[in-house]
Amino acid sequence: MYTAEYQEKLTTPEKAVASIRNSDTVVHGMAIGEPPALLGAIADRVRNGKLRDIKIYSLLHMDHAAKTILSPDVCDKIHIYSWFVGSPDRVLIKTGRDFFVPNEFHQIPRICRDFMDIDIVITTVSPMDKAGYFTFGVTNDYISTAARHCKKLIVEVNPQMPRVFGDSLLHISEVDAIVEYDTPLMEYKPKESKPEAEIIGRKIAELIPDGATIQLGIGGIPNAIASSLKNHKDLGAHSEVMCSGMVNLIKKGVITGRKKNLNPRKHLFTNALGDKEMYDFIDDNPSMESYPVSYINSPYIISQNENMISINSTIEVDLLGQCNSEFIEGFEFSGAGGQLDYVRGAFKSEGGKSFIAFYSTAHDGNVSRIVSRFKPGTAVTTPRMDTHYLVTEYGLFNMKGKSTRERALDIINLAHPKFRDDLVKEAEKMHLI
Repeated sequence: MYTAEYQEKLTTPEKAVASIRNSDTVVHGMAIGEPPALLGAIADRVRNGKLRDIKIYSLLHMDHAAKTILSPDVCDKIHIYSWFVGSPDRVLIKTGRDFFVPNEFHQIPRICRDFMDIDIVITTVSPMDKAGYFTFGVTNDYISTAARHCKKLIVEVNPQMPRVFGDSLLHISEVDAIVEYDTPLMEYKPKESKPEAEIIGRKIAELIPDGATIQLGIGGIPNAIASSLKNHKDLGAHSEVMCSGMVNLIKKGVITGRKKNLNPRKHLFTNALGDKEMYDFIDDNPSMESYPVSYINSPYIISQNENMISINSTIEVDLLGQCNSEFIEGFEFSGAGGQLDYVRGAFKSEGGKSFIAFYSTAHDGNVSRIVSRFKPGTAVTTPRMDTHYLVTEYGLFNMKGKSTRERALDIINLAHPKFRDDLVKEAEKMHLI
């Protein structure tokens, strides 16, 4: 029924982006949703002098963006804006060719809808089904909202993008142009966990009850925590990111979702980042559901799951209990992402807990991640009033209800022993102890 309409809208990447004009605002899919053929066609137009001064917005730039619109011969002719700072962004931000837009992740769909005039949206989608529906695949986040509040929507159909249930449908009638591009999805394989991560994982797992709903990030510590949960029962998943560690728990029957207050028996996420095996598991799996980040990361929605457990990491913590998850040496290194969304949502949950887990040191043990004060200009990602549990390989402490003296002493005990004496002296100077 919809085949004729599909063929009418099918075109080449070059023709699809030909309608982009100088100074237009373009939003593209993030992470696995980056559309490589369309990004390449835009970069070629810029290189050929046919396009300039466009504004391009995205979040968590990855390989496809790095090789196209972020290339040195392209990015100085356009304006790049990032809602998060990933590896390809860092050097460009320091040289003024990429600009960070501060946000809490759950706010971005509203920003797209109410505060931006978006000309073009481009993103990767799964193939159309017989009812005329594509899906946004493993990247829903802000792109599903932006796609419905733009002047022109161009989709790149990749047969390797999983078909995902939930609020992920996109009908062909909403699409202005279609291109096809068959390429393997980018894969994320976290580094092996350090021994310290296993210790942290066990400490946190002891405080997670059976039937809890969990949120995990990606990386060594979240994977170690997932491994420590293998003997739990009837956990639920409501997470910004669906990672391989969580999928492994689903396969083992640890995560069932049976006890969830919201969306029982469904495993919810707004982005999935992992390997091909994980994408294959998500594909056409009715238990896996994707929703816009305005839903998944809404503190109000998060809080409606009883025993909601949020686990995130940070770069450094000061003696007041503030968490900096964004700055290193005075420069923007990352972004807030959904950390504060989940810290607040989990604490509002009946029986909920939020954990900020991190290694006590960096740079082979030469730098303490626990500091007396942040350097001037450093952003606070999680304010001290919101911090709940702090965890390192040296311990786990609940900050809620503690005085500034108690907090400082507890936080010092989370530091590597070789840094504790200096932290005590600094705490005394700050009149904390």
